[in-house]
Amino acid sequence: MNLPHELDLERKRFLSRRWFFRDCGVGLGSIALASLLNDRALAAAGAPAKVTNPLAPKKGHFAGKAKSVIYLFMAGAPSQLELFDYKPTLAKYNGQPVPKDVLGGQTYAFIKPDSAIYAPEFKFTQHGNSGAWISEAFPELAKVADELTIIRSMNTDAFNHAPGQIFMNTGSQQFGRPSMGAWVTYGLGSESQDLPGFVVMNSAGGLSGGAGNYGCGFLPTSYQGVLFRKGADPVLYLSNPAGMSSSLQRRTLDAVKELNEQRLGVVGDPEIATRINSFEMAYRMQSSAPELMDISKESKETLELYGAEPGKASFANNCLLARRLVERGVRFVQLFHEAWDHHSDVKGGVKGQAGLTDKACAALIKDLKTRGLLDDTLVVWGGEFGRTPQVEASAELGRSLGRDHHPQAFTMWLAGGGTKPGITVGETDDFGFNVVKDKVHVHDLHATIMHLLGFDHEKLTFRFQGRDYRLTDVHGEVVKKLLA
Repeated sequence: MNLPHELDLERKRFLSRRWFFRDCGVGLGSIALASLLNDRALAAAGAPAKVTNPLAPKKGHFAGKAKSVIYLFMAGAPSQLELFDYKPTLAKYNGQPVPKDVLGGQTYAFIKPDSAIYAPEFKFTQHGNSGAWISEAFPELAKVADELTIIRSMNTDAFNHAPGQIFMNTGSQQFGRPSMGAWVTYGLGSESQDLPGFVVMNSAGGLSGGAGNYGCGFLPTSYQGVLFRKGADPVLYLSNPAGMSSSLQRRTLDAVKELNEQRLGVVGDPEIATRINSFEMAYRMQSSAPELMDISKESKETLELYGAEPGKASFANNCLLARRLVERGVRFVQLFHEAWDHHSDVKGGVKGQAGLTDKACAALIKDLKTRGLLDDTLVVWGGEFGRTPQVEASAELGRSLGRDHHPQAFTMWLAGGGTKPGITVGETDDFGFNVVKDKVHVHDLHATIMHLLGFDHEKLTFRFQGRDYRLTDVHGEVVKKLLA
């Protein structure tokens, strides 16, 4: 039956999906935003858009010991054999092949499996009441040995730098998953309203895993890590251009906000809410960020403790800034130091990077403890995997006395935030090749960090493409030996 032209147009309009999503007031975009912001009013037809701060403080599943995290990511993979995993057997077998029963068919990127054993050239001694084995490369860190929770039995699935870094930071070797900092701010928000909830700083080379190491993945972009640049302007375009007064800027922002809110009420896109909050955060940061970055206001004793120098960019300055950030309520601070990839001259490489980082790491722990912040600030130190007990040497590549990638066993340490201080968890075999006791997988570490922050890692989820995702994927167990 043919309908009159006017009725046919009306029928098409009625059946139009585009009209449904745009005009009926209960489109899927609005429902998604309502779920995200816990604002049921947005799902009602004609209700005005209400923008809430996605980084407002939230409660976890239970009271966590840690309120904030400082993650000292030693990108490039420091050699555990030169730093924490003392293996005198390596000296006995120096220059000989690894026994075949130890190898287990393992292959490598740059060396042959039967490459000779290479004994570390650093002396190890025990430190503190805990008796922790730490090499002479870390003399300052050795002084705070009793504050450390050392894990000598870390294990990862990743073999190369980019997937290894992404895996350590997101729980997946695939790009596009949310990073740990994004998950934490998604779950807890931030106690700072004048600074981002998740701040990132870099003190060495570019990251193999790139910005995916601190990205938000499929989470709303409010939870993306904000990279602070070196210098007085840590974030681009915070300073007003010439001729822009504060009053004019405020009026401009108010007008933009009103337009964004109108659009938010029409389409219900949560990214518009993110944009509104980002504009307001940037406005507040115009005064908070320069004040934060001005470490010249710190005492002479504090600057000397870290080895920090106002006006310069360094790992030491970043560690001091990390303390200043958590002091101001920032939830997650990640310091990347991409300089530990020692395929050649591992002794010289470790000595050089330890010289740049040892004092500041120890100072951060001391400073946090002195200020009463260590109890609820979790400090994490480590890279994406470890290094082989075998030597790497290649005339073609110009390499000698180095170490290759080793995912089977490596060392990380934690401090504060509800961890048990002065203990060493896990053991490797006599060659430092395989874990033989208390293996801690990357997913287990993530589950433990989530627990310290007050989360059941299986319940902190986000639905994406029809599946509830989490940081630990479908794996991970809390390592109770690490808990105070």
